[in-house]
Amino acid sequence: MSGGSSGATSGDNAGSFERFLEGWLVRQEHYLDELLSSPSDSSDDDLRDLVSRVLAHYQQYFEEKSKIAQRNIFLVLSPTWFTSLERAFLWIAGFKPGLAFQLIADSIDDLTDDQRRRVGRLVQETRSEERSLNDELAKIQESVAAPPLLLIARRAGRPVYGEIAEEDTAIESLKTALEVVVTSADSLRISTALKAMEVLRPVQNVKFLVAAAQLQLRLRTWGLERG
Repeated sequence: MSGGSSGATSGDNAGSFERFLEGWLVRQEHYLDELLSSPSDSSDDDLRDLVSRVLAHYQQYFEEKSKIAQRNIFLVLSPTWFTSLERAFLWIAGFKPGLAFQLIADSIDDLTDDQRRRVGRLVQETRSEERSLNDELAKIQESVAAPPLLLIARRAGRPVYGEIAEEDTAIESLKTALEVVVTSADSLRISTALKAMEVLRPVQNVKFLVAAAQLQLRLRTWGLERG
């Protein structure tokens, strides 16, 4: 009974987030159109207002993702709402933070020397943070193959009551550890993008956000086409 209930709950969570994501992506396309059509003579204040609304849109995504992660962290780490192509680009349940710098390099050709130096420092800081999170995730993965989970699994589903309690405790510890890493990865994704955008001028931020949205929507389209 518990297995069926868990499966139903997992399906409910996936379906709920998938419905949210569909609507979110429609709004993402609208924001992309708005970014692309922003007048070349727009004032910095107008561009900042547009950028602020786009960032609020991303914030909504991360808030909804956090809710799902609290309910089922394993689902977030292997999201059924993404295509296989999209999942191939995931790093700890999302895009790699350093991707922001690749997008800047590809979309903005008028960085000043000072901007380049500041972005370069951010690149080094972000790589260090990414390595730390990779190490944390590796430790968690190693713990999964260690007792008590492995010993319990080898008993072929014949645990006594004490071992059931031990198994539950181990699984809860695993979930907590994974939630911490995913939360930290999302925080790094957000802070990296915001720090990079602080270096850029408003018109450059528009170009950056255009590149980010285009990449995301293209991956989605290509993934759906491949089936």
